Amino acid sequence: MSALGSVVRSGVRGRRVQTLVIALAALIAVASSVLGGSLLVVSAAPFDDAFARQRGAHLSVRFDAGRVEAGRLAASGRADGVSGAAGPFRTATVVPRSDGPGSGWPMTVVGRGDPGRAVDEVELVDGRWPARPGEIALAAGSPIPPVLGASIAFPDLPGGPALTVVGVARSVTDTADAWVVPSQMPALTAPGDDGEGYQMLYRFTEAATAAQVSSGVASVTAGLPRGAVLGRQSWLTVRESVARDTSVYVPFLVAFGALGLVMSVLVVGNVVASAVGTATRRIGVLKAVGFAPAQVVRAYMGQALVPAAAGTALGVLTGHLLAVPILAEAGEAYGTSSLGVAPWVDGVVVAGVLGLVAVTAWASAWRAGRLRTVDALAVGRAAPAGRGRRAARAVGRLPLPQPVALGLARPFARPARALAMGTAVLFGTVAVTFTVGMAGSLGRVMEARAHDAADVVVPGPRPGPGPGGARSDGPPRVDPALVAGAVESTAGTARHYAAAKLRATVAGVSGIVDVVAFTGDASWGGYAMVAGRWIERPGEAVVPTPFLAATGTRLGDTVTVNVPASPVTVRIVGEVLDPRNDGRQVFTDASTLAAARPDLSESSHHIAVRPGTDVSAYVGELNGRLAQWGVAARAGGSGGGSDMVLTLNALSVSLTLMLVAVAALGVLNGVLLDTRERVREIGVHKALGMTPRQTLATVLTSVAVTGLVAGAAGVPLGMLLHGWVVPTMGEGAGLRFPGSVLAVYHPAEVVPLAFGGLVVAGLGALLPAGWAAGTRTATALRTE
Repeated sequence: MSALGSVVRSGVRGRRVQTLVIALAALIAVASSVLGGSLLVVSAAPFDDAFARQRGAHLSVRFDAGRVEAGRLAASGRADGVSGAAGPFRTATVVPRSDGPGSGWPMTVVGRGDPGRAVDEVELVDGRWPARPGEIALAAGSPIPPVLGASIAFPDLPGGPALTVVGVARSVTDTADAWVVPSQMPALTAPGDDGEGYQMLYRFTEAATAAQVSSGVASVTAGLPRGAVLGRQSWLTVRESVARDTSVYVPFLVAFGALGLVMSVLVVGNVVASAVGTATRRIGVLKAVGFAPAQVVRAYMGQALVPAAAGTALGVLTGHLLAVPILAEAGEAYGTSSLGVAPWVDGVVVAGVLGLVAVTAWASAWRAGRLRTVDALAVGRAAPAGRGRRAARAVGRLPLPQPVALGLARPFARPARALAMGTAVLFGTVAVTFTVGMAGSLGRVMEARAHDAADVVVPGPRPGPGPGGARSDGPPRVDPALVAGAVESTAGTARHYAAAKLRATVAGVSGIVDVVAFTGDASWGGYAMVAGRWIERPGEAVVPTPFLAATGTRLGDTVTVNVPASPVTVRIVGEVLDPRNDGRQVFTDASTLAAARPDLSESSHHIAVRPGTDVSAYVGELNGRLAQWGVAARAGGSGGGSDMVLTLNALSVSLTLMLVAVAALGVLNGVLLDTRERVREIGVHKALGMTPRQTLATVLTSVAVTGLVAGAAGVPLGMLLHGWVVPTMGEGAGLRFPGSVLAVYHPAEVVPLAFGGLVVAGLGALLPAGWAAGTRTATALRTE
């Protein structure tokens, strides 16, 4: 091994704390950057691959068959800007019946003679395409499990047709829930059914932006009668929905990646600068035996790059392991082979982190190369005499014990080192504050998702086969008025409402939409309003943000919801936070559905009791009244979580702990260097009567001011970071958050967080303080 290699190896082995700090800082920076970068790159990759392979439709439009003829629609495929078109295909919204789950949920069926080629080539996953009447191919994401050979009946239609499942298919832009041959469609459409329509699929020469797609919409619908368009769906909306699950992580990981990178630069610079400052005499020896200035610089750069390279390798591995479960689901959804991190992402991150380490180490090691040999041999490692004396005299006048006064004055003797330790503590406090805010915001989101503000809940039956069916998977159906009467007659009831859930479809949007119909005022039930207002009269509705995006509507617009009996038109008056079912929900008053569904009985009841009422006793009394109908009440607050929330919480806690560990190790490194420089001074104090406990107090209080100042500065910075990341994550999920989701910091929490910097600094100084307290007086006095 060369002489330079021996110096590098000796430095890495001899400075174990510094080596560990650099490696851990590099690991965090690389892991966060690899994970965030890979999610950003591949979040929409499965969809893009499938869209190109299947020549997906840039625009899917559903037209009213009673207002526009098929020939007119076929001509729209030759409009300006259209590069390809498919259709018109007959469509119908039907309610299937089967023995499996999903029975009774409305679905959109399209009549197509073949899977298509030029536009929206439907990919067969299993089985074959329907070839004759009586056969049906289900979409891979259909409400009914796609089992080949299963029989699906439609008893609500004339003649009660039954179809056999012969295939399972996937449309990349979700153009339908099922397909049949065109000759089957008349049997699936009741006479006078308003849900009857045509579907047209278009590809445009330019459709990369929402404005270009809107221009295409105007082109293909020009000249059509008013009201001919029942609904439309852009491929960009589907793409954003696909990328939503992974893109929500990106702002969060960018924040931690940035913190890790900044801490890596600061820690490496501090460690190398400290190594140079404490090894001045050793540098002189190296120069005296023939080392050139450039070799000295390379030696100290190598001592930083070796542990950084080890931490980088572990960081790449960690980033890959964390990315696997997040990317797996996106790949499976489109039949894509298992996704992994793009090699160029690894290359960019590794080169970036090691490049930053190298530049930072070079800037600190450059001073070592410039030192003259004679000066280096003559200089000791203690702080220059006189530095910090004014601060020591000022602190000495305070009514404090002498060991505490000595410790409080110490940062002023080494201000650069104290600043480096304070910066490490600052970023550790930022990470902790940010994580606490994240947990609070995610908790508020889950509260809005669960709507568990009620003290007592009477669960309703789960969706079964619908009217006329005999099967039910939950409590029996009971007249909601009977349950409401029992609730009102129970002592302690303050207010209550009932909620019934239906499955429906919306023209132009594939998949199921949950319609929740309320009897009574449900505004207190935990529904967090983002904009607009709550329902006040029949015909009004509030919807989540993703519903507005998917339907292209906004507050004040009307939308037609196809419930199983007949279409219902509602006006949107409010935007609510609710991420369930990808935000595809409509909340309205029960009287809005009175004409379409007068037989609503699948109601759950939500009750708020008066202050001071014992909930357990209330539930017991209410159950006594409900027993005759076979239903039972329970205490509210079901809560619940989600995989995304659990993953984000686990990632944030893990990354925060690592950042706090880096901060504590940065403090440990600085205090360890300081105590070794002062070992002779410590010996003098011990000889004059300082006890081990007083020595411990001196070392710990030497970081107290640094920890307090850094903690006080880190809390507002962490709050600012939280205020940027959480709304950005909401945008990635297609959600807008109300102020309550962001206002999660309370004075009772902020003050302890500010003292968290003191805790981190104290943890980092604990080991050096113990070493100083345990050092024998004679040994300390003999140390040079």
